[in-house]
Amino acid sequence: MPTAAFYTLGCKVNQYESFSMMGAFSAAGFTIVEPEDTADVYVINSCTVTAAGDRKSLKALRKFRRQAPGAVIVLCGCMPQAFPEKASGLDEADIIMGSKNRSAVLDAAVKRLSGGGRLVDIPAHQTGEAFEKTNTPAHSERTRAFLKIEDGCERDCAYCIIPKARGPVRSKLPGDIRAELTQLTGAGYREVVLTGVNLSCYGQDLGVHLNDAIEAACQSGIERVRLGSLEPDLISTDDCARWAQVGAGVLCPQFHLSLQSGCDRTLNSMNRRYSADDYRSTVKALRRYFPGCAVTTDVMVGFPNEREEDHAASLNFIREIGFAKAHVFAYSPRPGTAAAEMAGQIPGQVASRRAREMAETTDTSRQTFLQSRIGQTYSVLFETLEESGLYSGYTPCYTPVAVSAGRDVRGKVLPVLITEQSKDGCIGVLVD
Repeated sequence: MPTAAFYTLGCKVNQYESFSMMGAFSAAGFTIVEPEDTADVYVINSCTVTAAGDRKSLKALRKFRRQAPGAVIVLCGCMPQAFPEKASGLDEADIIMGSKNRSAVLDAAVKRLSGGGRLVDIPAHQTGEAFEKTNTPAHSERTRAFLKIEDGCERDCAYCIIPKARGPVRSKLPGDIRAELTQLTGAGYREVVLTGVNLSCYGQDLGVHLNDAIEAACQSGIERVRLGSLEPDLISTDDCARWAQVGAGVLCPQFHLSLQSGCDRTLNSMNRRYSADDYRSTVKALRRYFPGCAVTTDVMVGFPNEREEDHAASLNFIREIGFAKAHVFAYSPRPGTAAAEMAGQIPGQVASRRAREMAETTDTSRQTFLQSRIGQTYSVLFETLEESGLYSGYTPCYTPVAVSAGRDVRGKVLPVLITEQSKDGCIGVLVD
């Protein structure tokens, strides 16, 4: 029986797509093994958000070639799609495909195993193309599943290569969403995460709205529904009210709102479509309808022409909002984007210092959020048995919680009283 290994870089959408490809390979008779094992086929599902992502893909490509000289190596995903000429010249790969035709990866690998020639197939994205039909196969970790319902982005932020890598917005048909939710619930999953390249734009090509997908998910019978990253300017107060109504007890009160900067001057330079005040209003609406919710975000520092006063404004905004958690990163030029050609590139040393200051600020907000959980009781979906002997899982707000238990509680949703704060989570006790 042939074997296949998958190495996935990047976002939850990539993870979903890799699981979908794994399901297709498994159904075709392949045994799925770990990337560290010797395999007949290695599939590298690449990420190209940053140049570092490209380097990781190339490193994996060369590693697998050394590890298994006779194996079929596939490089697919965003990197080849965004930079087809660069990818085509990577001789270590036997098959090179983009982000548009993942469903063809299996057939290409089988043909190569049967003696077929090297294949480079990277069709360009086109306006009006349909959403690629994919499904999440059942696998051993039946706690949380990702459900991709949207692909593509047309926002054209100055720093981002994703519109080139992912193409126009396209959405999963509502009927297909309901069918996949039924499949996931029947397979024993307790939580589903609705994901997309730009999730907030779901349905604009179909004449429906993200609200429709959320309502379908919350009525599917699954215990928890969580949302992926959202654009703050595409969420209205009415949306928040509807989510609270249709998602009562099911929709997880954790919202990842992409920020990038708390300074209007920088946001405008980035070609983001909202102001700091717009963002503030969205957070207020979420907290009105979901009291105690967790608001998480991404923050970029060192964007071209960012002044010290702009950085200070962003720091102050972070302190004001009080995020439950934030991913902080320093801007790095991405070839093919408008920002890479801008004057006023910030020296690396300055950007690194600003990143440290921002990380310290967001960590303070994180600790404040965790402290606010102490003394409260939350339902926790348990997932892992740690080396310490504690069982760990997540609250609806996605707060990591560890407990001592006299039985195996993995896969169960149980009430936990939070008793103390740990380094990046909480400790609690099971409530009888």
